[in-house]
Amino acid sequence: MVLGFKLVATKGTAKYLFNLGIEVDEVLKVHEGRPNIEDSIRSGLIQLVINTPVGSQALHDDAYLRRASLEYNIPTFTTIPGAKAALQAIKSLRLNKIDTLSLQEIHN
Repeated sequence: MVLGFKLVATKGTAKYLFNLGIEVDEVLKVHEGRPNIEDSIRSGLIQLVINTPVGSQALHDDAYLRRASLEYNIPTFTTIPGAKAALQAIKSLRLNKIDTLSLQEIHN
């Protein structure tokens, strides 16, 4: 688990993360059969998507992944810098309580 998230990844990414010592479950790409990543999104098992497609098949799968993520309001990041920023924000929110105030409270 990373920041309380259970990680799932397609084959190549799962292998990469595993080699870094990060625990990850493997999930099929859309064209590889079922159950696949799109099924996981539609089943409510995915809370955040990091997708950096490379190659023509990846771009095809990317369309399904983006559509499912959009339909189910799943935040999606398509660049590594964007994903890193999101993870830093999640970490910060878990470590620091943020108080919110209305404009009226601020200008009272």
